[in-house]
Amino acid sequence: MNKQPAAKPDTSASVDAAEIERFAAIAESWWDPNGQFKPLHSLGPVRINYIKNTICNHFDIKPDTDKPFKGLRVLDIGCGGGLLCEPMANFGADVIGADATEKNIHVASAHAEKSGLDIDYRHTTAEQLAEANEKFDIIINMEVIEHVSDVDSFLTACRALLKDNGIMLISTLNRTPKSFLFAIVGAEYILGWLPKGTHTWDKFFKPSELTKHLAHGGFAMQNLTGMSYQALNDTWKASDDLSVNYMGYATPVK
Repeated sequence: MNKQPAAKPDTSASVDAAEIERFAAIAESWWDPNGQFKPLHSLGPVRINYIKNTICNHFDIKPDTDKPFKGLRVLDIGCGGGLLCEPMANFGADVIGADATEKNIHVASAHAEKSGLDIDYRHTTAEQLAEANEKFDIIINMEVIEHVSDVDSFLTACRALLKDNGIMLISTLNRTPKSFLFAIVGAEYILGWLPKGTHTWDKFFKPSELTKHLAHGGFAMQNLTGMSYQALNDTWKASDDLSVNYMGYATPVK
C-alpha cells in the first residue's frame, strides 16, 4: 500500500511557486495519453529505454532479466503523476517519487494503487530529502530542472542524495531558436500539446550550461543524447540532435 503524502514542503530554494500552481491546475490529466501531458506519453518509450539501458550499463546488469533493478533504490525527483515511477517499479526498483506539487502526489498515488504497485510517493523537495539524509542508487531528474527556481541549490541537494557509486539521469530542453519554434510556439500555441506558459524559453539550458551547473553541484556529465520527434508516426527516437530535447547521465564527483 502506498504511503500517505508527507506534510506540505517548506519554501526550499529550488521551489518556484508559480510553477507549482501551474502544474497543480492540470494534475488530473497526468495519465490521459491525449491530455495535457501527451508529449510526455509520446516521449515515454524512448526515455524508458534510455534509462533502463544506461542504468544496466552503469551497474553491469543484464537488461533482459525479469526484475533488473531489484535491490536498487530510485528517486524520481519532480515525479509528476508517476509516469516514470511505475516503469521503474515494474523493473523491480524500490521507488520513491517526490514532487513539490501536492496534487501530483495524490494523482500518482491513486494510479499506483490502481496498478497494484507499491511506490513511496512523497510531497517534498530535494532539499528536504537531503536534510533527512536520504540516499539513493539512482536519481531520475527528467524535465524538471527548467522548472526550478535555484538550479544550483537543487543540484547540490541531488548530489547529497546520491550514493558515491550512483547515477543521475537528466533531461531538459536546449535554448535555441529551434527549441523556441518547436517546444513553445509549436507545442503550446499551434498544436496545443501543452498549456500556454508551460515552458519559459529563457530557463532552457544549453548543454554547456547544464554541464557547468552539474559540475558546480558535484557531478560530472558523462553523456548527452538528443531526442527527435518523428512526425510521420507521432513517435520520438534517440538521436545526435541536441537542438531541442536532450537527455544524459551524470555521476557524482567523489
